[in-house]
Amino acid sequence: QVQLVESGGALVQSGGSLTLSCAASGFAFSESYMSWYRQAPGKGRELVATVDTVGQTKNYASFVKGRFTISRDNSAKSVYLHMDSLKPDDTAAYYCNSPSWWPSGPPRFGSWGQGTQVSVSL
Repeated sequence: QVQLVESGGALVQSGGSLTLSCAASGFAFSESYMSWYRQAPGKGRELVATVDTVGQTKNYASFVKGRFTISRDNSAKSVYLHMDSLKPDDTAAYYCNSPSWWPSGPPRFGSWGQGTQVSVSL
């Protein structure tokens, strides 16, 4: 069955950096687009970034463009999100999943991981 395990979240100061990881299993990872999403308290889940199957083409939400970088390692079945210049508005639980189509189709997998919490202080 599909498993998505996110890690790497932490409490950081505004302007800091962090790298999140997502380990995937149970599906054809190397044939799947992968995305990072986030959900802030009291808000809906939003798409942050998507990477193609080989890690070449990337798509970002406007609110993270230039600050975040998505990447993947197919041999490790993992996708990463490197975040620079973090702001308090980036505070959220971050999740990975695979979009149904490029770059922002609905998530394929209904069973989400536990997420990883990123908290950015002033």
